[in-house]
Amino acid sequence: MKKTTIAILSLVLLSGYSVLGQGTIFFGNRLSASTFVPVYMADGTTPVTGPNFSAQLYAQLGGSFTAVGNPIVFRSPGAANGSWAGATVAIPGAAPGTTVQLEVRAWANSFSSYDAAVAGGGLYGLSPIFTSGQLGGDPGGGGLPITDPNIVGNATAINNMQSFSLVPEPSTIALGVLGIGALLLRRRK
Repeated sequence: MKKTTIAILSLVLLSGYSVLGQGTIFFGNRLSASTFVPVYMADGTTPVTGPNFSAQLYAQLGGSFTAVGNPIVFRSPGAANGSWAGATVAIPGAAPGTTVQLEVRAWANSFSSYDAAVAGGGLYGLSPIFTSGQLGGDPGGGGLPITDPNIVGNATAINNMQSFSLVPEPSTIALGVLGIGALLLRRRK
């Protein structure tokens, strides 16, 4: 009986610690019509729109950037061009009240992820690295919960997300063909 009670209490304490141990952030690039950071197509002026494009938040965890949360699809054309509907994202291993380095990655949905778009020569883009505001969540110890910061327009953030453009990159096969062509041209001379 004592062992079962101790095991249950340990499990409850550990699960409570894991919930308190994660800071949260609101991952959205549109706060209002006037506070908005769009993502653009390769021309740098046309906003990315519609369900053919996704964005995902990446946090620097353990020295490298890791995807956090789920990919979010861009909104359909209209007043919200270049944006996606936001969602609260937990940053594993980052406590509420701390800050983390972040970046946003976006890609065409003809690929399953940002990495697949890069490897497959798809349309993709990467924001400059920026620092979050103090992550939200329950700091524990009876402290008041911290409101989730937003990646755009947050007064407590050191840097906020900046607009960026998606760029088409040549695929590995296309680069290989160009390399072979260059070798053949060089050989002819």
